[in-house]
Amino acid sequence: MRCPYCGSEDSQVKDSRPAEDGAAIRRRRVCPDCGGRFTTFERVQLRDLQVLKKTGRRVPFDRDKLAKSFQIALRKRPVDPERIDRAVSGIVRRLESSGETEIATDEIGLLVLEALKALDDVGFVRYASVYRDFSGPEDFERTIAELTARIAGDTTVGDN
Repeated sequence: MRCPYCGSEDSQVKDSRPAEDGAAIRRRRVCPDCGGRFTTFERVQLRDLQVLKKTGRRVPFDRDKLAKSFQIALRKRPVDPERIDRAVSGIVRRLESSGETEIATDEIGLLVLEALKALDDVGFVRYASVYRDFSGPEDFERTIAELTARIAGDTTVGDN
């Protein structure tokens, strides 16, 4: 592993332990050249996933981009970062185990909405406002009414 400080090609593993509920390995490393310490994570990757954009363009799936969308939706919200990591890992596992190598952005967006609904209602509304392309206050009102009905246990609102 290349040292992020001096660029040396060699580094030594000082400590390894499971991370993200066993889905990754966290390695603490030290550079023998500059003495810099850094952490790396290793994850199992079942297959190379491609994201099919609405324009028809294909780009490699980026786990960090998925995690960033959660962080933006949940900014300044009281959600434990470990819960966010578990949600991201769950989505990645579902995508990898689906058997498909190309995933449409719409499918990923729906998985993110589903996960955010379980994590935080405000984060869900924030993400939905972008994903569903809200055009006015009535869109927010409708989504909030659906959430309110769900919290109250009434699933009839929004079931068309």
